[in-house]
Amino acid sequence: MANKRDYYEVLGVAKDADEASIKRAYRTLAKKYHPDVNPGDQSAEEKFKEVNEAYQVLSNPQKRAQYDQFGHDGPQAGGFGGGGFGDFSGFGGGGFGGFEDIFSTFFGGGASGARANGPVPGDDLRYDLTVSFEEAALGCDKEINLVRDEECPECHGTGAKPGSKVDTCPTCGGTGQERVVTNTPFGRIQNVRTCSRCRGSGKIITEPCGKCHGRGKVRVSKRRTVKVPAGIDNGQVITYRGQGGMGERGGPAGDLLVVINVKPHKLFKRRDDDLYIEMPLTFTQAALGAELDVPTLGKPVKYKFPEGTQPGQVFLLKDQGVQHLRGSGKGDLYVTVVVEIPKKLTSQQKELLRQFDGTVTNAQYEKKKSFFDRVKDAFS
Repeated sequence: MANKRDYYEVLGVAKDADEASIKRAYRTLAKKYHPDVNPGDQSAEEKFKEVNEAYQVLSNPQKRAQYDQFGHDGPQAGGFGGGGFGDFSGFGGGGFGGFEDIFSTFFGGGASGARANGPVPGDDLRYDLTVSFEEAALGCDKEINLVRDEECPECHGTGAKPGSKVDTCPTCGGTGQERVVTNTPFGRIQNVRTCSRCRGSGKIITEPCGKCHGRGKVRVSKRRTVKVPAGIDNGQVITYRGQGGMGERGGPAGDLLVVINVKPHKLFKRRDDDLYIEMPLTFTQAALGAELDVPTLGKPVKYKFPEGTQPGQVFLLKDQGVQHLRGSGKGDLYVTVVVEIPKKLTSQQKELLRQFDGTVTNAQYEKKKSFFDRVKDAFS
C-alpha cells in the first residue's frame, strides 16, 4: 500500500470535490489512457488501472468515507482491493451509466439505435458583416449573400431517387451502429461505433437522387436582408434562429450568427454609448470665447465655448451620443478642446503679441501663478 498514490491526486481533484467533478475527471482520464486508444502502451495501461481503481473508491460514498478515514488500507483487511480493473465492474458503479455508456463517451457511439440515427441539429453559420460607424450608431438594412445547405427539392431530403427503393442497412439492421469485438489482454471488449456501411443513417440507397447525388441536401445561395439595429457595437452578434445549416433526419436547422465589424470613424471615438471628439480652437477663440458648430452624428450643434477656455478642457453635450441598443435614450458627446498656437507669425503680429503680453499680469495666468508659488514654497 505504501507505493500507492493518493486517489484524489490520481484523479486530479480536491478532497472536497463533489460527485460530478469526480465523474468528470474520471471520464477525461479514462478516455486518455484507455487501452483501445493506446494499443501496446504498458504505461497507459497501468495508469488506466490506477484511474479506474481510484474512481471505484471515490465514486462510492461508503468506500470514499472509509478511504478518507483510514487511507488505502481501509477498515477491513486487504484494503480496497487490487488493481480494480478485472472485469470492468467499476464502470457500473457510482451512477456512471454502465459498460456501454463509457464506450459511447470514448468513441462517439451510442448504446441504442434510436440515438444513433435520430434527429441531428444543423450547424450554426457565421457571417461577418462590416458596417460604417454611422450605420452602427443609427441603424441600417444590409443585404448579404447567404450560402447554406437546404433540403433537396427533388428527393425531399431522402437522398434517394423519387420512386426508388430504400433498403434497411444489413450491417447495422437500421440502427446506424455496429458493434466490434476486440480481444485484449483484459478480455473481450465490445466497442460501439457508427456503422461503416450506411454512415449512421441505417439505410442503403440503391438509386441516389440525381439532383443532390444522395446527400439529401443541396447548396443554395440566397440574398437576404439583415436589419442592423441602432446602437450596435463592434463584435456584437445578431442571431437569426433556424436560418443556419440544415438539420439531418428531421433535426432542426442551426442558427445564423451575424457578427458585426464596425469601421473606425475619422472624428469620433466610441466608449459604450458615449462619443468623444477633439475640437481645435484658435488662441483667440479660446481667450475671448466663441460660438462654434460642433460635429455630431446628425446635424452640427452650436455650442458657446466660454471666455478663457483652457487646452484639454472637456465640455459635455447631453444626448448627442449613440442610441441605446436596449431601451430609449442616447449617450452623451464629450468635446475636448485643443488650443492651436499660430505658427510663422509676421513681424507685426509678433510685435502686437509682445505689446499684449506686457499688459497681462500673473494674476490672469492661474496655472503660471500657482506653479511659481509652489516653486517658491519648495525652495524657501
